[in-house]
Amino acid sequence: MYSFRTSPVAMVSALIAVVCILGAAFSHWLAPHDPFDLASLSLMDSFKPPAFSPPVGGIDGDWSFPLGTDDQGRDVLSGIMYGAQISLIVGACSIVFATVVGVAVGLLAGYRGGWVDTLLMRIADVQLSFPAILIALLVDGVITAILPRTMRENLELYVIIFAIGISLWPQFARTVRGSTLVERGKDYVLAARVIGLSSSRIMRSHILPNVLGPVTVIATLNLGLAIISEATLSFLGVGLPPTQPSLGTLIRIGNAFLFSGEWWVTIFPGIALVLMVLSINLLGDWLRDALNPRLR
Repeated sequence: MYSFRTSPVAMVSALIAVVCILGAAFSHWLAPHDPFDLASLSLMDSFKPPAFSPPVGGIDGDWSFPLGTDDQGRDVLSGIMYGAQISLIVGACSIVFATVVGVAVGLLAGYRGGWVDTLLMRIADVQLSFPAILIALLVDGVITAILPRTMRENLELYVIIFAIGISLWPQFARTVRGSTLVERGKDYVLAARVIGLSSSRIMRSHILPNVLGPVTVIATLNLGLAIISEATLSFLGVGLPPTQPSLGTLIRIGNAFLFSGEWWVTIFPGIALVLMVLSINLLGDWLRDALNPRLR
């Protein structure tokens, strides 16, 4: 807490992250409009500029749409809040999945050693040789092709979470494996073996609590990467369907109108994505330094 209070960057980043998370989590109550309520949409409200900007194409802004509207008359601010909710859900669930898989693989490889360690780490090395976004694209494409057409839209959210999570697990596995190699030779682990505890209990109750520090830092840093990966996939049109628009989908939709003068449709979702990811990454950097005993 002392490190947090004495770090202006951490405090500002935490404030921005909390505002983004609360705005996304309570978007159903805080958003000025419901962008998914077709009955409330009107094409007469399309392409209204932000309320604080001068008229664009003879159309004045309206304070009921603070950041303007898109081609269908949907409020951009409300779309950002709803889209950020989906982006955060996908990012957080992907990191949880990657953490569970990576920690389990790292513990098993580090504790067992031998051919188990060699096999699992070679798989991780092969995957690390490719960018995470390419792995996510490949996994998403393969699963989507296998699924029946009637199930694709209903399962697309889970598919994208699995695709991003499976692309990030090697970083957790290698970190946990290195920490496990250090911990398994210590006296408390040897004592646990002497009294007859099973290997699974030793890994779960003795080694795991001592390797979670680095995992917390990696999870925080990779949360921003997971959100960016989801936005990239949605921008490329292979992520979430249009019925579940994330920030990446909003940027892709607005990109078609960027050079025709309706800049706000894509600029504001882009700014929201940058602020959210940057604040999370800066918090991750602070957490890494705060938990580093060499810097105390």
